[in-house]
Amino acid sequence: MSDAENTIPDTATTEAEAPVRKRPKPGERRIQILQALASMLEQPGAERITTAALAAKLEVSEAALYRHFASKAQMFEGLIEFIEQAVFTLVGQIAEREAAATDPSAGARHAGKVVTMLLQFAEKNPGMVRVMVGDALVFENERLQQRMNQFFDKIESTLKQCLRDGAQATGSMTPTADAQVQASVLTAFVVGRLQRFARSGFRRQPTEHLDASLAQMLR
Repeated sequence: MSDAENTIPDTATTEAEAPVRKRPKPGERRIQILQALASMLEQPGAERITTAALAAKLEVSEAALYRHFASKAQMFEGLIEFIEQAVFTLVGQIAEREAAATDPSAGARHAGKVVTMLLQFAEKNPGMVRVMVGDALVFENERLQQRMNQFFDKIESTLKQCLRDGAQATGSMTPTADAQVQASVLTAFVVGRLQRFARSGFRRQPTEHLDASLAQMLR
């Protein structure tokens, strides 16, 4: 999520007047809640986040949170929606740039760019990584983990399509099977890098030796 936060200027007009705190605009408080939740998830070793702790960070009541989200599960769904929208928008942009490529290595290059983008997204959004790998969802509603599973299934399907086109271009007799194997390996690699990043307290960067790793998997 963006680290930028709206700042509200003081509206006092005389020394006798106390500063007036403006109400957040419609939808602004909802974004602030999600930003705070993502920020709390960035703390290495953070335990299960409670609505009480989240409310305290925002200096509001728990009731104020529930005016914007019916449950904590909905807050996590808001983070998952951000992940999905951000990642698959970038996937679409990569596909548009690669659409005109016809050389035999185009499919592998396309897949490599998708993997690189996903791991770079993770580096910039460490709190989201704990959602993506399920660490933050352990005690939450099961549907949240299922939704993240579907996210990675979609990533694998995207990679499979990229690699199948490449396998066909190189004359493979079994382009679909070859692409499925490679896509599965790449997806497992991504998940493993994300898990290592989260469980190292965000010290082991997911893009570590990435070019060399991709060269081994996509040769």
